[in-house]
Amino acid sequence: MVLVLQSFYDARMSKAFTRESEADDADEQPPELNIPGGKNYISRAGYERLRAELFALLDVERPKIVEIVHWAAGNGDRSENGDYLYGKKRLREIDRRIRYLSQRLEIAEVVDACRHHGSDQVFFGACVTYADAAGRQTTIHILGVDEADSAQGQISWVAPVARALLKARAGDVVRLLLPDGAQELELLAVRYPQP
Repeated sequence: MVLVLQSFYDARMSKAFTRESEADDADEQPPELNIPGGKNYISRAGYERLRAELFALLDVERPKIVEIVHWAAGNGDRSENGDYLYGKKRLREIDRRIRYLSQRLEIAEVVDACRHHGSDQVFFGACVTYADAAGRQTTIHILGVDEADSAQGQISWVAPVARALLKARAGDVVRLLLPDGAQELELLAVRYPQP
């Protein structure tokens, strides 16, 4: 009798866990990893930041949450156990981020922008100053998809502005195609970090 109840309990619990994780994971897939040309260019600093985040999740955050979930699971009814429910949700978020970071780092191609130091041609890692037709000057830093932060003047190398500027030289005028028409940008300066 005890064996029958135990197997019934195990079957219900595995079904509950399966149903819970399948339903939640179906809605929460990591963003698409498709990048033009299949390359995921990234600077050394950006690569190290992603790697540090991955190891912090694996070595610190995940074990802490697993311990909380384990403790909360031992407290009885899981359906009304806030620590358990929140812990499981947070664990799924962490696992999803770990999968995403692992995939991004696996296809990452680290680029050293210092090797172009002194060049006036725009490549990955360049800090570019350009002027639009109205004379407004803008300075941007062309970085990888995973590290660009527009609030700091950093844009992804796949952004339309970066694509228009790539391989141009200081003094060139390039055409930027926008939904409301083309715009001309004049490259004023191109800088790279010191080696």
